[in-house]
Amino acid sequence: MNLLLAWPGNETLAQSLGLALSVPVESPVTRRFPDGEAYLRVGEVRGRDVAIVASLDRPDEKTLPLLFLADALRAEGAASVGLIAPYLAYLRQDRQFLRGEAVTSRTFARLLSGAFQWLVTVDPHLHRYHSLGEIYSIETAVVHAAPEIAAWIKANVESPLVIGPDSESEQWVSEIAGAIGAPYATLEKTRRGDRDVEVTIPRIERWPGHTPVLADDIVSTGRTMVAAIGRLAELKRLAPVCIGVHAIFAQDAWQALMAAKPARIATCNTIEHPTNAIDLTAALAAGIRKLV
Repeated sequence: MNLLLAWPGNETLAQSLGLALSVPVESPVTRRFPDGEAYLRVGEVRGRDVAIVASLDRPDEKTLPLLFLADALRAEGAASVGLIAPYLAYLRQDRQFLRGEAVTSRTFARLLSGAFQWLVTVDPHLHRYHSLGEIYSIETAVVHAAPEIAAWIKANVESPLVIGPDSESEQWVSEIAGAIGAPYATLEKTRRGDRDVEVTIPRIERWPGHTPVLADDIVSTGRTMVAAIGRLAELKRLAPVCIGVHAIFAQDAWQALMAAKPARIATCNTIEHPTNAIDLTAALAAGIRKLV
């Protein structure tokens, strides 16, 4: 790989990756016509191995222009085109729950597999799939944020108690906690809707004096964290530190989380956001080197 293209909004991470990989970084020309159609233009790429840095939050807005960009690169003679998508969208719908539903994870995987030769991402939200290889037909590499999250907690939180959002997160939070010799727990959660969540924290009395660290892979509505902060306040525990891998913060989620008064909010830099505090550049660079 000898060229990185920074999709709009991904310039900071692209520049960091360029330094880590000793690869130049450029930006395509992008704009919208008055009717909303996308205009894209690339520079000289003939014979070059190109990777686009584009985190796929707001995927409906980004995907079609991204496919146009990949096609333009090939038309201009790029030797190969890869995708560095720290956040990978459309993994939620992994089967039909009701007759007639689109299994969008498979459709999205076919689209990206047809446009790119390889893909690197961070902690994809796999549920019923065991690996990306079940739906993607191209080479993929998955980067795990747990080591960097653990290192950040060790450096910034005194006597942490790592708390996962549900029982399915136990393996992940136990890995983070184990790396720094901290205890961990998982929430018991009752979700009545996207924005209506009730939580309990089993056996939290076992760890008096510890600082709760609420860790989740995707912070979307933020309602689980908000509910957990409220429950911790009722129990008169220390205000928690909230950590997320992917800072989606849909609609008013960030404001709602701030209003709940956590001690701090820290996210990884997979999606550019003011809360980014955990740098995954080195881990992403290592994942990229595995494929190119």
